Amino acid sequence: MKRLRVLLRSTAVRLSALFLLLFAICAGILVIYVTAMSERLLEQQTRDAVASEVSEIQAVYDRNGVNGLLRTLERRARQPGANLYVIAGPTGEILAGNVASLAPGLLEEEGWTDDPFTYTRFTDEGKARHVAIAQVFFMPNGLRVLVGRDLQEPENFRVLIRRALMVALGTMGLGALIIWFAIGRNALKRIDRMSEASTRIMEGDLSQRLPTSGTGDEFDRLSESLNAMLERIEKLNEGLRQVSDNIAHDLKTPLTRLRNRAEAALAGHEMDHQTTLEQIIGESDQLIRTFNALLMISRVEAGSAVAEMSTIGLSGIVADSAELYEALAEDRGLRLVADIAPGITITGNRELVGQAIGNLLDNAIKYAEGALDPIIRVTLRSEGGTARLSVADYGPGVPSERRVDVVKRFVRLDESRSKPGTGLGLSLVEAVMELHHGRLELDDTEPQAANRGLTASLIFPSSV
Repeated sequence: MKRLRVLLRSTAVRLSALFLLLFAICAGILVIYVTAMSERLLEQQTRDAVASEVSEIQAVYDRNGVNGLLRTLERRARQPGANLYVIAGPTGEILAGNVASLAPGLLEEEGWTDDPFTYTRFTDEGKARHVAIAQVFFMPNGLRVLVGRDLQEPENFRVLIRRALMVALGTMGLGALIIWFAIGRNALKRIDRMSEASTRIMEGDLSQRLPTSGTGDEFDRLSESLNAMLERIEKLNEGLRQVSDNIAHDLKTPLTRLRNRAEAALAGHEMDHQTTLEQIIGESDQLIRTFNALLMISRVEAGSAVAEMSTIGLSGIVADSAELYEALAEDRGLRLVADIAPGITITGNRELVGQAIGNLLDNAIKYAEGALDPIIRVTLRSEGGTARLSVADYGPGVPSERRVDVVKRFVRLDESRSKPGTGLGLSLVEAVMELHHGRLELDDTEPQAANRGLTASLIFPSSV
């Protein structure tokens, strides 16, 4: 009973009930309309038949006179059928015909009877009564003639039509009622499954997803939207847990060094206080850069830079970045080669795109130093509605099984931390690409070489 009340309160059932009510109203109107039209058609057909009989009888009278009329009416009265024939005297008494009695006063006025009237036949027993319509006309000699038609057959036909319509509509209504409950029950089951999944999610299991039926209806579209949101939340939570773990690991060491140096200087163990202070400032700057990178990633992932989106020239940004890092590459004994297609534009944030490109170039210079082929290639091409920016080096590269990890925060392949960096560069790049509805791809520059190198590609949806 409780489930039934819940079912009746569901939106699907209420909508179905509304449609069922509208169907019932339309069906009732249809029954009334069809019945009325059938009655009108049958009445018209009956009147036409009576009028035809009257015309024939008048023609007989014109040709053969009263005797011919009486013979014709007597012959027709003996024939079986629904027609009525009555010849009455000037005072209304029935002289001949196939009717035993008529409603009083029926023969007093000439023309069509105003309403259907009752009559009895010679073969009737008891109180049997029949209903008919008729036309009365007066003869020159004072005789009155009634020609009519029994309405039992039209009435039977009307009843048959009404019953057929009621049975058909009743069957349709019953089917609609069954479908109504079936739809409501199915909708309630799907909502129950969604509620169960939501309960498990609220209990902390973010790996749960709302179920879909594969029909592509509104429930599926809602589930897909919520599942995408849950996937995003799960990813952010996983990133938060990872950041918490990595902060404890990566920031504890520089903070410990800061404390130890400050303690040594305070105790007088450090003779060169200026050098000690410079080292402390250097460590502090590195910590500040780390936290700035974390804040930048959080800002990008939160989408706070979306309002600053505009159409920007990607070709110009890549060219400026390549020119800026060219001197740094030369200082490291590297050669930066740029091949940039002109006129490529995207919709994005200039600052964030420039930061992402700078991170790729900085990583390439850092890890390509000392490579057998000291070249860094920067290419920008337009490919079928997308803009692909690639930064390729010939350093040690990244193993394919670690490419998922290197975009995580604080993850560095250089476990010894011999190279400068925070392990946040590619994390920021991936966050920027997600904000711009693009993607970051990592591939080998030369898969068959010993130093395979790394080609990092940014694929943007282009606006041209």
